[in-house]
Amino acid sequence: MGLISELRYPTKWYAKLLAIILALSFFALLASATISGFLLYRIVSPPRSRPEIITKDFPGHPEDFSFSVPGIGRREGWFFPGLRGAPTIILCHGYRSSRGELLTLVTALQENQFNVLVFDFAAHGSSPGFTTFGFRETKELRGALAALVQRDDVDRERFGLWGANLGGYAAVVAASADSRVRVIAVDSVYERPAQMVSLEVSRSGLAALPLIGGWAEVGFQWMNRPYRHEPPLSQRLSGLAAVSKLFILSSDEPELAQSTRELFVRAPEPREQVLLPRGNYAVMIDEDKRSYENRIASFFLLHLPPAGRPHR
Repeated sequence: MGLISELRYPTKWYAKLLAIILALSFFALLASATISGFLLYRIVSPPRSRPEIITKDFPGHPEDFSFSVPGIGRREGWFFPGLRGAPTIILCHGYRSSRGELLTLVTALQENQFNVLVFDFAAHGSSPGFTTFGFRETKELRGALAALVQRDDVDRERFGLWGANLGGYAAVVAASADSRVRVIAVDSVYERPAQMVSLEVSRSGLAALPLIGGWAEVGFQWMNRPYRHEPPLSQRLSGLAAVSKLFILSSDEPELAQSTRELFVRAPEPREQVLLPRGNYAVMIDEDKRSYENRIASFFLLHLPPAGRPHR
């Protein structure tokens, strides 16, 4: 009681010093929690660009495509028809991107007779909400697959997936549990969604401040506590034993390149790995973008030919 009383009404110099230290510590914790909370909000709710196209006038004759995601709502996308009865490739955009930034990749695939679907994940493009860096996005991707198999102009048993970072995470999870997905290409993917939060905190320049990174990760885990028992991607790779896989690494994104390389090493055959000097397809210069598109199209043509079914 004497110590508590002394701290409440300090009279001795050491009690005053201790009271000052405790007060500063409390306000430092409060400040760091406030800063990290605001930072986390900005990370999971990035600025959204909403590019729109008039489908009736756009090359490739796309059609508006909407589908429902149980417990989440509706998502809007564009379906680009290829050869009737051909497989469909779903392009899963990355963080801070949208379906509108993938249109040239769509064209490269559609020109090779594939059906192609693009849509916006939560907190991107036309879709509201906040990103979970793969947890909820996997449900959205499964919703897109479920809607596509209701069509009579696509191969309902053969699908391909391409995804970058959060889209790549969703692609691996979806493919590992769905035998209709025969081919995937993932670019700069990570083991756990929380890794992307840590990377974004580092990119913000605030990681050097005490506790900011830790608070942000704790907040992200609290926001996504329904998914707390989700295993990391490395524990799902066994489900891809019959899937042709392409892992794309970029030298200018060393953290994601490392995690992608580790997943490649652990993945069962068949698998391929490609190292690029520059990543982020959406902002590549024209020459790099064309080379990237040709590589992706060639990979899908080899392992998911539009005409005829490959022998399993």
